[in-house]
Amino acid sequence: MWERRTRRLYHDFAGVSPGVPCHRSAGAARLDTMPNVVFVAPFFMDATLRFVEAAADVVDTRLALVSQDPDSKLPAGLRAKLVAHERVADGLDPAQIAAAVRTLAARLGPVHRLLGTLEQLQVPLAQVREALGIDGLGVEAAQNFRDKARMKNVLRSHDVPCARHRLVATVPEAFAFAAEIGYPLVIKPPDGAGSRNTFRVDDYTALSQGLSTLPPSPHSPVLLEEFIRGQEHSFDSVFVDGRMVWHSISRYFPTPLEVLENPWIQWVVVLPREIDGPEFEPIRHAATHALQVLGMRTGLSHMEWFRRRDGSVAISEVGARPPGAQFTTLMSYAHDIDMYKAWAHLMVHDEFRPPERRYAAGAAFLRGQGQGRVVGITGLDRAQREVAPLVVEAKLPRAGQTPSGTYDGDGYVIVRHPDTQVVEDALKRIVSIIRVELA
Repeated sequence: MWERRTRRLYHDFAGVSPGVPCHRSAGAARLDTMPNVVFVAPFFMDATLRFVEAAADVVDTRLALVSQDPDSKLPAGLRAKLVAHERVADGLDPAQIAAAVRTLAARLGPVHRLLGTLEQLQVPLAQVREALGIDGLGVEAAQNFRDKARMKNVLRSHDVPCARHRLVATVPEAFAFAAEIGYPLVIKPPDGAGSRNTFRVDDYTALSQGLSTLPPSPHSPVLLEEFIRGQEHSFDSVFVDGRMVWHSISRYFPTPLEVLENPWIQWVVVLPREIDGPEFEPIRHAATHALQVLGMRTGLSHMEWFRRRDGSVAISEVGARPPGAQFTTLMSYAHDIDMYKAWAHLMVHDEFRPPERRYAAGAAFLRGQGQGRVVGITGLDRAQREVAPLVVEAKLPRAGQTPSGTYDGDGYVIVRHPDTQVVEDALKRIVSIIRVELA
């Protein structure tokens, strides 16, 4: 059975090996003592803990943790790898994070790196870095990535293609923008993440309803954007010292917004094996420029972008942190390397060895059909007969589980193969056969 199955068909990341091309920051050699690293993880979610454990496994590093959750909730093996833990009441509050870091520094010595993977953490972490003199992404750059209206202003001022937008504080401003741009439009909070509270409106009535759900005000403005028609992709990339040294491209079937608007759709993400061809040159150029003007220095970022029907590209938004929704796992399988550990090594030692793309990989995200809690899954036996040799990891929804309501659903199946078409065909079969029943 596939339940919580992981075949781990990729290699561990062993850091930088002699004779292997490696990109290093100019400041990578400045740490002449074992670095003290603090990871801020407000809650111990499964995905977050994979990054925490990766950071704990970085060679010649001491890792401390700041969280809201008590350390008793940590897996015993991970807890044993930490040199210290500080608990705070609010893991997103920069003042509380700073106080915890100061306490840890008094015990361990100077803190050299301050890490966190949540989108909502990036500005607070930057504020603490600047206040305490810790290297890493600064406040101005963090705000460029976090505030989506500000982000698009920066991009458009540097001629980076992106959706037309306006930050509105009143309902009349919203309708004025609609009259100028036309429908359909997308409504979202300027500091949103993962398509939450994001929806499409197709006419005056729908916009009125949307503004009643997400009412604009001077203290809580709303971001309106033109709705871009085309294929949606992501662009994940590594920067070292302000230079892009590696990238990964994926394709969505369909867009996350369409998935949220249609609860019956089971989302699919494909990482094609071939991504270096001329068809992706426009986004490679636009993404590099975009990340540079936003202020990316060293790190892994996740970008959403569209290819319009006329072939042109437009950047939707970008986060200065690792991607969610199993993307880091997918990149691990596609490149035959543990990308969690590669990210941690990059963030601690400012070094990255670009891996080769050896496979296509993809995920089918399983979502419940109907209303209520999960009562069962149909089609598993048939799906396993047809695609089992391609499956490298799976997590299936459990009976009694409450649906998440998100586009990445309540479980997933990951497949890989050297041939992209084989991966796409397998994922189409999975989402057409497997059904998560709710009642």
